[in-house]
Amino acid sequence: MAIELRSGVKYGSFLSLAVVLVAYWFRSPDSSVLDDRLDAVLSSLLRAERKVGMNSVSRPRVAIGFGGCVDIIVDGVSLLNKMGLKPTDQPLHHDYIENAEQLAQSFAYFFSPGAASERFVMNDTLFSELVEASRELPGNRWSIGGNAPVMASRMALEGCDVLLGGSFSTDFTDILSQRITVAGNTLDEPDIHLILEYPTGATWGPYTSRRANRYIVHSDDHNPYLDSMEQFQEKLNSFKPDLLVVGGLQMMDSFPFKRGEREALLGKLATMLSSASPQTAVHFEMASFVDESLMSDLLEFVLPHADSLGMNEQELPNLLSLFRGSNLTVLSDPNPRVAIVLDQMRELYRLVNQRHQEAGTGRPLTRLHVHTLAFQAIIVKRGSKWKNTMSATAKASLTANRHVCGSPDIDLSKARLIMDESFSTSRQEGSQRIPLQESRPVSCWDENGYEICVAPVLVCTEVYQTAGGGDNISAAGLVLQI
Repeated sequence: MAIELRSGVKYGSFLSLAVVLVAYWFRSPDSSVLDDRLDAVLSSLLRAERKVGMNSVSRPRVAIGFGGCVDIIVDGVSLLNKMGLKPTDQPLHHDYIENAEQLAQSFAYFFSPGAASERFVMNDTLFSELVEASRELPGNRWSIGGNAPVMASRMALEGCDVLLGGSFSTDFTDILSQRITVAGNTLDEPDIHLILEYPTGATWGPYTSRRANRYIVHSDDHNPYLDSMEQFQEKLNSFKPDLLVVGGLQMMDSFPFKRGEREALLGKLATMLSSASPQTAVHFEMASFVDESLMSDLLEFVLPHADSLGMNEQELPNLLSLFRGSNLTVLSDPNPRVAIVLDQMRELYRLVNQRHQEAGTGRPLTRLHVHTLAFQAIIVKRGSKWKNTMSATAKASLTANRHVCGSPDIDLSKARLIMDESFSTSRQEGSQRIPLQESRPVSCWDENGYEICVAPVLVCTEVYQTAGGGDNISAAGLVLQI
């Protein structure tokens, strides 16, 4: 029973109020400073994003291919447990998955460092069992999947008119934005991808994930063949896009094509890209590739026709290793420092353009966007068609939080900065060091004929979904630059 004071205030209530006041006055000053800092960074990023508005009279027109799927999103550890897969004592990289043991080894290999990965399952029976188990798991979610539909959905949401190249079921096309026009065949059943998500600190036997990410498995029948390319090309000329985006080519990775079949498909794609109007910018979105021969084909058939490239911190060193003539880099640091990424970007930018000059055909690379967990970095050639780089980098950063947290509004109680207080622009001795300024968090500077912009990400701490993050981020950055 509470003790009554003469003032009429109950002693229990008075004590509760005192505890709250003491907690407020003696709380860690660092917590208050951190809250203020996050708020200042968010406000500044939002201002930078709003500096550029969309033209409602003449909306950007974007054509995006190829393919798509239905994603079944589940907790990865729960799915493996339901399948009866015990944690392996031998984490191993496999180019593709033939049996349950290889699945366990491959998952463990990428799970601990928290690196995104995607693998083709050769075993139809195993994949069917995984799909069935996923459907039975509590909390599973279904969503539009595939690089092209995800990027198309983001660009339509941001105000673009979109031509999407892909073959889908009517149920799939019915839930797409009205701003998206589909060019492709109608399927009875769409391809299914299983998204094995896991949060930071998740455990599977002796393994603990260093960061939230996903491991994707698929066994596609349609997407590897780019079977919408003919219909897509027929509509391109009349659509007259400002931007042409190519993605989803990782569906060809480790797929059992007949001899010469893949090269023929990529040859047709190269012909389509080379016939694009000079006024149409071309962007290629990288993905998780492990097939070295496919990567070599992309260097021959796709990259020469792209003005712009987009990729994450795993795909950047992977592509760079191919240009250097070394083996593909399957697994890289999932949390690289800014200076390391910028040096890799400079080198890739130089090597791609050197290859273009030697070939004397195709397009020079004028834009390169790398999205990491901690920051966004964009290189744009000075005087090129790409505009609003600072605002685009800010928008990409904000979109990272919005997508992963699953909300258009950024909740700072679910966000943190993991980018360093300051960063070096290069690992070279004597390089400039740039502090992170809350009032101007996007840092931009000129060097060697191009502009570089870097923005911190307000990293989501309560993850809703990591899958599709790169596609949403890349698409949002592109929207403000065309």
